Amino acid sequence: MTPNRLAALPAARPAPGASGVPDVSVVIAVYNTMPYLTACLDSLVGQSIGPARMEVVAVDDGSTDGSGAELRRYAEAHPGLFTLRRQANSGGPAVPTNRGTALARGRYVLYLGADDWLGPQALARLVAAADGWDADVVVPRQVGENGRLVPQGIFARTAREVGFTDSALAWALADTKLFRRSLLRGLHRREDLPVHSDQPFTLEALLRARRVSVLADYDYYHLVRRADGGNVTQRARPLERLHGIGAVQEVVERLTAPGPQRDAIRARHFGWELPQLLQAPLFELDPAVRQRVCTGVGHLVRAYAHRELLAGLQVADRLRLVLAAQGRLAALQGLVQYELAHGSPPIRDGHAAYPLFRNRRLALPDWVFAEPPAARDALTPGH
Repeated sequence: MTPNRLAALPAARPAPGASGVPDVSVVIAVYNTMPYLTACLDSLVGQSIGPARMEVVAVDDGSTDGSGAELRRYAEAHPGLFTLRRQANSGGPAVPTNRGTALARGRYVLYLGADDWLGPQALARLVAAADGWDADVVVPRQVGENGRLVPQGIFARTAREVGFTDSALAWALADTKLFRRSLLRGLHRREDLPVHSDQPFTLEALLRARRVSVLADYDYYHLVRRADGGNVTQRARPLERLHGIGAVQEVVERLTAPGPQRDAIRARHFGWELPQLLQAPLFELDPAVRQRVCTGVGHLVRAYAHRELLAGLQVADRLRLVLAAQGRLAALQGLVQYELAHGSPPIRDGHAAYPLFRNRRLALPDWVFAEPPAARDALTPGH
């Protein structure tokens, strides 16, 4: 495909005749995001869709760095475009985002990080696609800035309709999408989640949607890696991440049936998110926290992972999850130390020859060490 061309997009239908209803509301939760906030707001006032067809709803979650003053400066310079609210700090993005969603009036809602920014044609293209394709959710191509890594698998092609079993949609559970506002009725972010509150929210919206589309023809959404490490996910603690992952699994259990779709969603978390919590940094934590992380991961494995799902994972990830499920924290630490010293083990007769392989004391079954099927792309970020 050729980037930055409009030819692949459907023709937009005329906007509804309801007077004063914008096509799209951009909702921003703001907390101490200067100086990145300025670029974010510049990208909004410069949108080609024009101020008559959009609104910006910004909720300042008790900023102390001048973000509130910057919001007011832009609101004064662009009358009618901004709806601003300020509240005491809530401790996470869920509360201000829920409030912003409740204030939104547009036919569509786009969530934008206050340290991120949009390409100039982003909103016009997204609304055109949603109208032309009758899509409830449109996933826009996202790119990283300042070294931010963004999985690109879902953006392999522009597609009128995608699902979890025919695309990398499971790797795109952030709320950085265009949603039909009517789809969001009754949906709220869990305010007890300091991080990952967008993932169960987005997953439920995706599972409820009649059609999910992907636009991969333009750099719509620029995700910024902050030099100060201030992004919420960058500073998240392991137990907070674990709590968020568990919330996603509850949505999967509630809204999907056993089968390929459920497994495709869970493969992301069991093949990447949870094993990441069982790496070397785990053993730098306080022993009590270390135990709680291992116990929490083990609970999720026992509750939601079946053998066929685990068998499709990389051996190192599968072995970590099995050890956590059995509460074998010392063996898990030994595994990490082995990998730090030796790297990946050799493969012998189709099995990874870790020192734990056929260890009589542990008595782990051979399938835990068996090499997975060759096609691993679906479980690897960026595929």
